[in-house]
Amino acid sequence: MPRVVRRRSLVAALAAVAIVRSAPPGWAAPPDRIDPKGLILLMRHAEAPGVGDPPNFQLRDCATQRNLDANGREQARRTGDLLRRIAAGRPTAVHSSQWCRCLETARLLGAGPVQELPALNSFFERRQEQEAQIATLRRFLAGLPADGGPVVLVTHQVVVTALTGVFPASAEAVLLRADGTGTPAVEGRIQVKDAE
Repeated sequence: MPRVVRRRSLVAALAAVAIVRSAPPGWAAPPDRIDPKGLILLMRHAEAPGVGDPPNFQLRDCATQRNLDANGREQARRTGDLLRRIAAGRPTAVHSSQWCRCLETARLLGAGPVQELPALNSFFERRQEQEAQIATLRRFLAGLPADGGPVVLVTHQVVVTALTGVFPASAEAVLLRADGTGTPAVEGRIQVKDAE
């Protein structure tokens, strides 16, 4: 193959990679083309190394919990950048689990004041509470207006999976659309890439 043709092929291949890499996985459309009306982002907290909670876990003492690392804080900020593009100036309601890693993720999104919502708390080590907690969360979702502004729910993997069947990565969000029911359909998923 002539050298010029190989170079053009390489340039075309690199351009294709750049296009694929520039679009977050899971988007059905670019962020600025997603309708923010009635949008619900059900988000797993950003990267917090470890699994579960330490034996001395106390809800109001962050020193006893798994917390975000530097990568997790950057994930949350970058997700917030995407969220602001989607919201396009519409007020965004932000709700969070009471765990420190979720509250910090929610605050770093920079999307608005954060309200604690116990229905988003982890039941990883309290599976007996799952059914009642998910029922409460479904009632909350059913009460969201279909024509309202975006709503962000920062929670834990177990909650996202119990509600949607999706096993999200850290900082991944499942996109739902408020429809007056407690079982809004999954429209897509977003996950920011790690900074390079």
